Amino acid sequence: MDTTDVPLQAEMVELVPNGKHTAALTASAVPSLAGDRFEENQTGVAEMEEFLPHGAEKKQTHFTDFEGKTSFGMSVFNLSNAIMGSGILGLAYAMANTGIILFLFLLTAVALLSSYSIHLLLKSSGIVGIRAYEQLGYRAFGTPGKLAAAIAITLQNIGAMSSYLYIVKSEVPLVIQTFLNLEEKTTDWYMNGNYLVILVSVTIILPLALMKQLGYLGYASGFSLSCMVFFLISVIYKKFQIPCPLPEQEGNTTGILNVTTVSTSDYQNGYTVLQAPEQDTCTPSFFTLNSQTAYTIPIMAFAFVCHPEVLPIYTELKDPSKKKMQCISNISITVMYLMYFLAALFGYLTFYDRVESELLHTYNKVDPFDVLILCVRVAVLTAVTLTVPIVLFPVRRAIQQMLFQGKDFSWIRHIAIAVILLTFINLLVIFAPSILGIFGLIGATSAPCLIFIFPAIFYIRIMPKDKEPLRSTPKILAACFALLGVVFMIMSLSFIIIDWATGGGKSGGSH
Repeated sequence: MDTTDVPLQAEMVELVPNGKHTAALTASAVPSLAGDRFEENQTGVAEMEEFLPHGAEKKQTHFTDFEGKTSFGMSVFNLSNAIMGSGILGLAYAMANTGIILFLFLLTAVALLSSYSIHLLLKSSGIVGIRAYEQLGYRAFGTPGKLAAAIAITLQNIGAMSSYLYIVKSEVPLVIQTFLNLEEKTTDWYMNGNYLVILVSVTIILPLALMKQLGYLGYASGFSLSCMVFFLISVIYKKFQIPCPLPEQEGNTTGILNVTTVSTSDYQNGYTVLQAPEQDTCTPSFFTLNSQTAYTIPIMAFAFVCHPEVLPIYTELKDPSKKKMQCISNISITVMYLMYFLAALFGYLTFYDRVESELLHTYNKVDPFDVLILCVRVAVLTAVTLTVPIVLFPVRRAIQQMLFQGKDFSWIRHIAIAVILLTFINLLVIFAPSILGIFGLIGATSAPCLIFIFPAIFYIRIMPKDKEPLRSTPKILAACFALLGVVFMIMSLSFIIIDWATGGGKSGGSH
């Protein structure tokens, strides 16, 4: 069956939410919803039960038989948590390399485009009655579409896990150094980030990743979002505590700030203010272009990716409708947009061009023993450590769908995939020069596919031609949207490769 020739019964899915009036779909009508692809969707539901069990119910379920119980407010919370990630730690660095005005323009553009792409996803899912990202790809282009979506989601989640573990590698030694009250970092093994990230992976992350069901998911998600709110409040507070030019704690003569002392010391908030050689050190830039600007848009795109989670949240929504889910998406994106901008702005106005690609690391150069920053570090480290197993589960499921589809659950396969994934990600984190490279590369590849390209081409392919001809305004806009994603991907990758080739990637943001 041609993917654009959707029968009438498919359009009825929008009128029969969550199976409350499923009698309207007769037994003969349901199979025509997507032909043999309906069976593919059922397989995905069965695979989901591996870590999202539905009790003792024996009846094979279609998504319209599932009655959502999640409220509007909780759905906003869940989607906001899906958007929020470690990307917030790199946005101050992005602002330092674009300027405030250009950063605000780019952040606004990415947020609006993300909202529009969610609109395309919701329209596509309403037409064919599918609420899983990979299954939309299957409905639009068959197995190649499903594989492309699964690979993009896998890469995106591997990038997310890598960024989380890079934070562990970067921050745990500083936390230990603070607890031991050490002025300088020693060469002991417990101060080596590479050893520590392996230790955390083996002792904490791997046992949680081996669970068959992920029962603590809701608690970890809520804690993670709370930690990021605490992080934002602390960044705003520290802006008014750290003077400019950047201070160095009295008695600390390590010279890590690369500044020159003045003849008469000036004291602010308990710090000794030092004179920086540059005259405009404390002057914000409104428009900046340099070699590191190439990483800015990928970092922003990486920070707004939530699209694979939109459709599952839509499925669990109480009394769902496209308008209601779009409203939830808009509110979530707006809240995260404000948090991102405030964190970037106050982080940048604290350190200006001295800010590093991982914002928390920069505070260590001011006062390694700051109690507030230590609390923020511990909270963020706990949050990202507990989030890694949550992100690993859908990656393992995508790999099983691609390589072991239709096979029964196997503990050996379950454990092997987790071990191989964690081993690969640890090697990536150990040998990556900075978190900037992870944000940039993943943000320039999988993020534009999930945000721009796939939602647009799925919509063009799935939307029936009798409802919207190929030359209709919505499909032309969708085609332009996909083209924008392709251009964005090519340009971002080109700039990043050039930067790496010239050695800029090694210095930019390295610790």
